[in-house]
Amino acid sequence: MPVIEAYKSNPSIVLLSRFLGLRHFDGSVALVLLLALSCLIRSHGAGNVCDLGRRPNTRPHSVSILEFGAVGDGKTLNTIAFQNAVFYLKSFADKGGAQLYVPPGRWLTGSFNLTSHLTLFLEKDAVILASQDPLHWQVVDPLPSYGRGIDLPGRRYMSLINGYMLHDVVVTGDNGTIDGQGLLWWDRFNSHSLKHSRPHLVEFVSSEDVTVSNLTFLNAPAYTIHSVYCSHVYINKVTATTSPESPYTIGIVPDSSNNVCIQDSSISMGYDAISLKSGWDEYGISYARPTANVQIQNVYLKAASGASISFGSEMSGGISDVVVRDAHIHNSLSGVAFRTTKGRGGYMKEIDVSNINMVNVGTAFLANGSFGTHPDSGFDANAYPLVSHIMLHDIVGENISIAGEFFGTKESPFTSVLLSNISLSMNSDSPDDDDSWQCSYVEGSSESVVPEPCFELKGFESSYGRAVAL
Repeated sequence: MPVIEAYKSNPSIVLLSRFLGLRHFDGSVALVLLLALSCLIRSHGAGNVCDLGRRPNTRPHSVSILEFGAVGDGKTLNTIAFQNAVFYLKSFADKGGAQLYVPPGRWLTGSFNLTSHLTLFLEKDAVILASQDPLHWQVVDPLPSYGRGIDLPGRRYMSLINGYMLHDVVVTGDNGTIDGQGLLWWDRFNSHSLKHSRPHLVEFVSSEDVTVSNLTFLNAPAYTIHSVYCSHVYINKVTATTSPESPYTIGIVPDSSNNVCIQDSSISMGYDAISLKSGWDEYGISYARPTANVQIQNVYLKAASGASISFGSEMSGGISDVVVRDAHIHNSLSGVAFRTTKGRGGYMKEIDVSNINMVNVGTAFLANGSFGTHPDSGFDANAYPLVSHIMLHDIVGENISIAGEFFGTKESPFTSVLLSNISLSMNSDSPDDDDSWQCSYVEGSSESVVPEPCFELKGFESSYGRAVAL
């Protein structure tokens, strides 16, 4: 039976069987193992988040920003027009909601809030321009799971477009554009002249049923799309771009959020393209809101000085049940990165990364247990993070400099790291095959991996004297 024989020879099935201590098995067992493997990571629903999608949401009422005195000349400040429009549309929340239509033009504005049951629609050739005057950006308190801003202690500038405790909100269009004009903020960050932490481009806080789709985002001051304390977030067909030199700019950041789908998108950032987070040290531990049930698929990613897909380093509330598949990673410092450090607490576990194509990547896989800083001196040095049950499989790469660096810590080694069916073509600047993987305080297993991984990732027995188990 050719199909069953294919199951028996599948590297992931072989790997799982050895974890379970099965040295010999027939085709029926192979099939059971395959089914178990496919359900293992997705048992909590991460694999189905994007399948649910979002129903088309046509609003029975629609108004144009022109009706509120807005002028699309790229010079007139339209903050009050946007604020008044949203305030007016609140009255339609119990009548099926409403749409705020932004026609072609260049619409300069400071920060403003959305409301529930609202669709913000940007027509083709409509550009919302962020004001470059910090006085046009409100200043708000730091997020409770962080205790301070991301750049500086204390308060932070509010994001350009905001949603707080909303339900059923959509930001979409016919490939309209939201431009953060971030150069001012990048220069102030580099010159240490910020008064508060930089704003993001779009941020939803404590909101549910959020959709962002069919738009182009340019030049975010810090993050492009930030969902924090949210559930059921659907990000589809977006393009997000900043300059490769922009400092610590990140594309999409699911943060202490659950049931998140990111798909069919292209993201090119100065630092990380997609970064999953869940709070910072004692603040994240106390807030205790994990990021869970996240699906990322069919994305094109570039990260000039960071990672195309990163986990942490702010992960104190925990990150789990994440499926990443069908990603194209190119021209990035790192491909997939897991970052944490002592004092974080929390966990990163049940993460499945597969069907990845990498081209021109510095380090394909990075896991660092001593990465990042602390918000203040109040962190618990004995709060050790857990990193376990990470599966990386069916991955190819070309022109790779370093295959992998896995550096856990003595107090909290990384465990149950599974590598399967990985083929990386190293460039001429890469070290010898014996040095293309570097490992310490990590335990795991591998099957059909080229170049051959480090000793700690070859065996089915823990280097710390206990059996590795799923």
